[in-house]
Formats: sequence, C-alpha cells, structure tokens
Amino acid sequence: MDEKKLFIGGRQIDESTFKRIMQNKERIPDPMRYKKEAMHYRRAGASGLKLPEVSLGLWHNFGSMDNFEFMRDMIFTAFDNGICHFDLANNYGPRGGSAEENFGRILHENFASYRDEMCISTKAGFGMWKGPYGDGGSKKYLTASLDQSLKRLGLEYVDIFYHHRPDPNTPIEETCYALHRLVEQGKALYIGISNYNLEQTKAAVAVFRELKTPFILHQVCYNLLDRTIEENGLKAFAAQQGFGIIAYSPLAQGLLTDKYRYGIPDDSRMRKSFTLKEERLTPALLEKLQSLRDVAELRGQTLAEMALSWVLKDKAVSSVIVGASSSAQILDNIKINPSFTEEELAKIETICKA
Repeated sequence: MDEKKLFIGGRQIDESTFKRIMQNKERIPDPMRYKKEAMHYRRAGASGLKLPEVSLGLWHNFGSMDNFEFMRDMIFTAFDNGICHFDLANNYGPRGGSAEENFGRILHENFASYRDEMCISTKAGFGMWKGPYGDGGSKKYLTASLDQSLKRLGLEYVDIFYHHRPDPNTPIEETCYALHRLVEQGKALYIGISNYNLEQTKAAVAVFRELKTPFILHQVCYNLLDRTIEENGLKAFAAQQGFGIIAYSPLAQGLLTDKYRYGIPDDSRMRKSFTLKEERLTPALLEKLQSLRDVAELRGQTLAEMALSWVLKDKAVSSVIVGASSSAQILDNIKINPSFTEEELAKIETICKA
C-alpha cells in the first residue's frame, strides 16, 4: 500500500519523511555516524585539519524564503552520514545573512554540544550592506563582516574564514593582513581564499607565508566541464605550495546530473537562477553528457556520482562542496568512488575535450 502523501511548506513528502521531520526537534545525531564507512576524510593541504570528502554548502535552500524544517532535516542527514563541514558566506540567503541565521538556530537548538565535531566556514567579499564599507577586501569590511557572521551563527569563532573574491581596489597586503589579524584575535582558526586567479593567488601566498598565516584552502569552481584551474596552473600550484583545493559547483549547477536529460524542469535552477542560462543546454552538450553518462553506467554509477568522484580522483582536492534541496540528494551525493582506471580517465578526457 502506498504511503499517505503529506505536505510541508507546499512540498509533497511521504509519511515516513513527515514523521522524521516532525521528530527533529527532539532528534539527536546518529551515534554510529563515524562507523558507516560512507565518508572518508582528507587533510586540507599540508595542514592538520581534516575535511570530509563531501562538504555541505548552504548557498541555496537555507534562506529566509525556504522551509526551516527541511533545513534542519538536511543538517541532520549530513551530520549523521559523516559530513561535518558546513560551508556558508555572509551573503547566502536570500536575504543576505539568513543562511547563517538559520544554521545558527539549528546549531543552537540541536547541535550545541556537537560544535567541536563540526568544521564551520564562512566568507566575505561580495556586497553585503550599503555604503563604501559593505563590499570588497578592506580591513574594515572583513572585520565587520566576520563580527556580523559570528553574531548570526551564535559562535565565538569559525573554523575557516575566506575572502570570497579578489578586490582589485584594495592592496592584497591589506586583505591578507586583515585575515591574519582575525586569526590572531581568535575569530577564525584557518584562512582561505576563493575565486582568485593564479597570479592573485601567488601574491596572496607570498604575504601569508611572510606573516605565517594558517592559510590552507582555495575554494574554486572545478568540475568535468570547467577545467580552469588545470588550464591556468592553479591546481598544480596548490599542490606545490601545500594548500588544498576545495571545489564548488562539482556538478556544474546540475548539468552533470540527470536533471536536464529530458528537458528543463520548471523547478530547476535553469528556470529560476540568473547563473545558469537555458542557452547553455546545446545539442552538443547534451551529447557530451550522454557519453559521460555511458561511462558512469559502466562504472556502476550515475553521472552525478561519477562527476563527484572524478573531482576527488587525486589528493590535490581536499573536498567537494555540494548543495542540496532535500536529504535524499545528500544521500545520493555521498556515493563516492574516486578510483578510476587509466582507460576510464582517458575516455572521460576524450569526451570532455570533444
């Protein structure tokens, strides 16, 4: 007999999911979360910090317009399956700041005693408030932004604080020193940067080395369809210098899944977001995706599972950041097998470069 269908926040869910979500306020993390062997951990570059191979990003579906109980359920599902790194930014929402507020509430209500088992990161670099001090890479903006983030999260410190994007109008020495001082003040344990090109990264690394800043991660876009960090030498430079790559958009905003296999769903990011245009879905790309899907099927994986595994195929990548709109998506995204044969890798390269 089919389970009774119920609705939360306008979304239809089955009865078992409904019961689990309703019990979340009294729920405790799974005591077997580190014994499931579904998750493995890697060091962030040459540092002592370990990250799960799959981290949960809260860019989407954790904002002020999203259902809070679904958020809580996803955090439980992630943590229960070994995902202990949660990635935020000051502007995640929408509204900006709301993802930090919602995660902070979940942390306070359900995970207060588990804080030391979590790696929590946030960022600053995009526009956050009005006026000349609400954007960029100045010491004033970065200091104020992290103070605001800590208040929203209800924390004394974050584990990793990133500069979210380079600021051409601020000397890189000022930005790096501001990040260094935030560590000295105890507001962050480690420092990262994001979206810096190779030359900007080299300049930042030189300053961090001089200051002895615990710089450990560079967060960049990296997936089967976007090889920029390979082409510009950034990935090789990271391995040489001992900082880790942490990849966002490993599924190319859903292109490397089955979401667009038979058209464009009305509820997809391509319909709703300005970051993924419909014209991207060309016949040539669809053919390429199908060829990659064929390789994945021979490996016993879905396209998404293979795409995530591929990003993790070598130790230069410390973790991949996945987004999710449901607990089911999180469970799908932890089916990782980063071991590839030379033949499989060669086939993938031939397809991607076609």
